[in-house]
Amino acid sequence: MEELQTIDIQRILALSPFINESSIGDDVILGEVSGKRIEASQTILNMLKYPVRFDGYILFFLKKGHLKVDLNLNSYEVRENSLLINVPGNIIRLSDYDESHIGDVEMVFVLVSKEFMSGIRFDFAKVFQESIRLLDNPCITLSPEHLSIAEDYFNLARKILRSPQRNKREIIGSLLTSLTYVSADVWEEQLDQAKQHAGGSSARTKQIFDRFISLVSEHHNSQRNMAFYADELCLTPKYLSKLIKQASGRSAPEWIDAFVILEAKNMLKYSDMAIKEIVYKLHFANQSVFYKFFKAHTGLTPSEYRKG
Repeated sequence: MEELQTIDIQRILALSPFINESSIGDDVILGEVSGKRIEASQTILNMLKYPVRFDGYILFFLKKGHLKVDLNLNSYEVRENSLLINVPGNIIRLSDYDESHIGDVEMVFVLVSKEFMSGIRFDFAKVFQESIRLLDNPCITLSPEHLSIAEDYFNLARKILRSPQRNKREIIGSLLTSLTYVSADVWEEQLDQAKQHAGGSSARTKQIFDRFISLVSEHHNSQRNMAFYADELCLTPKYLSKLIKQASGRSAPEWIDAFVILEAKNMLKYSDMAIKEIVYKLHFANQSVFYKFFKAHTGLTPSEYRKG
């Protein structure tokens, strides 16, 4: 499923020459943005107002300010001293920030390509995806001790990247391996706390909901029938619907429709595809069915949305 706009490190570097960064080709970028530098990065901020996929790993730490981030249509608050890790495949959007105070935000970030991370002997995606299943918020607030460790890692990595050292790729890879173990330990602490406040049934419900959202993110273009998702999760459609409603307050069909609308909006906004081609890509029976579906959810026809 490639229709949703995907961005990578190369595009980030091209869009924002104002970012204070150190990088290894198109594989790793480490930097800071604050004050006028973040104000000068309006191109990236404006792009992130709309849902996109980043084809790699994102780790960002908010030193100052407040942001709201959407991951797979769920909104999360990112506050001062909070760390957020996003893995490939997630749909991400910067859903809310105060433009008049965006210059007050201070942020540290690390972007790593999937290819570079695959060379690290650590199942990064599995550890963090599993760990955040029981957390209401995938952002964690670092303790003073963990904050100090994180700053040491960041400063060391930046020093290496800016040095004439020849084996930067190997050194940074080893450093990232070490950092993932440290981060996993922090996540496990958060997970243990979450388990103390969650019963077995609610924990299982959150796990099923997380898996359901992952499946919908992957298959919504072609599969909108509850039976498909229930079969993938080895549940009955009725029971799955009950669990999804319990976990999120929204019905399973509402989640599926939300992803389809998200995909349709991105195709209309970011591509030059004819509407009949979008109808085909999204597996609608015909244009009439697609028009009715889109207008019922947005109040606009696809043509009106594209023009707007």
